[in-house]
Amino acid sequence: QVQLVESGGGLVQPGGSLRLSCEASGSFAALYGMGWYRQALGKQRALVASMPNSGGTHYADSVKGRFTISKDSAKVGVYLQMNNLTPEDTAVYYCSAEGATKFGAPREDYWGQGTQVTVSE
Repeated sequence: QVQLVESGGGLVQPGGSLRLSCEASGSFAALYGMGWYRQALGKQRALVASMPNSGGTHYADSVKGRFTISKDSAKVGVYLQMNNLTPEDTAVYYCSAEGATKFGAPREDYWGQGTQVTVSE
């Protein structure tokens, strides 16, 4: 029943911007954090940005100063604002969440289906 859905990906020119959105639905008794990962062709999936339950935000060095993760004020979810995009940012971007369906249950990781971001002329 827990589901994450990403949207906002697409084709953009170098130097352009995109904003990705992730909406979580289902029965969350606890949510310990959310974040964004990406996987480029031939590469391993890597952390882009995260918002831990402990507070604050964390970014990969490659995106720091260009990307911003923020909470969705209208629903359970997060945004990823991406500015000054380069071809190296081309990847499938995945939303992730760590939570539990009831208090006292073990923590579980949840993943969205991914949204394609392509940066090209």
